[in-house]
Amino acid sequence: MTVGEAYRKTKDILTEAGFEAPAFEALCLTEKVFGFNRLALITKGEETVASEEKLAVLAELTEKRLNHEPLQYLLGKWSFMGIDLLVGEGVLVPRDDTEVVTSLCIDYLSCKESPNVIDLCAGSGAISLALEKYANCKVTAVELSDKAFSYLTQNIKLNNSAVNALNGDIFECHKDIADNSLDLIVSNPPYIKTADIASLQKEVQHEPAMALDGGESGLDFYRRIVPLWKSKLKAGGALAFELGEGQYDEVSRILADNGFGGITESIDFGGIQRAIIGTLLQK
Repeated sequence: MTVGEAYRKTKDILTEAGFEAPAFEALCLTEKVFGFNRLALITKGEETVASEEKLAVLAELTEKRLNHEPLQYLLGKWSFMGIDLLVGEGVLVPRDDTEVVTSLCIDYLSCKESPNVIDLCAGSGAISLALEKYANCKVTAVELSDKAFSYLTQNIKLNNSAVNALNGDIFECHKDIADNSLDLIVSNPPYIKTADIASLQKEVQHEPAMALDGGESGLDFYRRIVPLWKSKLKAGGALAFELGEGQYDEVSRILADNGFGGITESIDFGGIQRAIIGTLLQK
């Protein structure tokens, strides 16, 4: 069997199973196994005979995808804002949604000189690495999960980054951060309502629940982070969050009640208020 035939077979299987982007996913899996990108598949796909061992690997990956394991986990790597990130079981998949809060932070930091930033619930390090790259800032990334922390440290090394990784509980380690030391606190916290977890996409069911579950209202982390961490900000410092759908009004109130002003939203491609940032008005 040629690589081209293996690709088409994989695409047909995924198409029949009802996947939304079977051609793209089949190409990703084929490239993972054989190293053939789209151009190589066109120019050499019918000339190269695929080995039985590699065909077996492709079949195994395809079967896992049919069981709705995230494509990103199967590939082992995903790109976020032009940054390659290692991902797998135990860490949240980097999503386009998170580019919204990251871009909001980059805009805020653009006028700061050598800003000091902390990323709470950092996961794979997507936000931390992007802010370091595009906002030229010093970043500390805090992550509690040992599995996710392993990916965080690997991604820092992969990208030759100076991000400082801290394996800790954000509701405890604030005690170790000096007051008035941060220009920006950013977080993509768990924000799904507990009752909604079971109804999420099958792919999301494979991701770590601790990175998704925001409590009964979905707002537990916002309500705890803001009062615990606000003293760590310099005068005029900012706090930014990624948001779940319909959470902007309540999180805006939480920020306002804790002395934040200039509260601004950022909308994603679906028209959802996906991110929020506020500036601490008084110390």
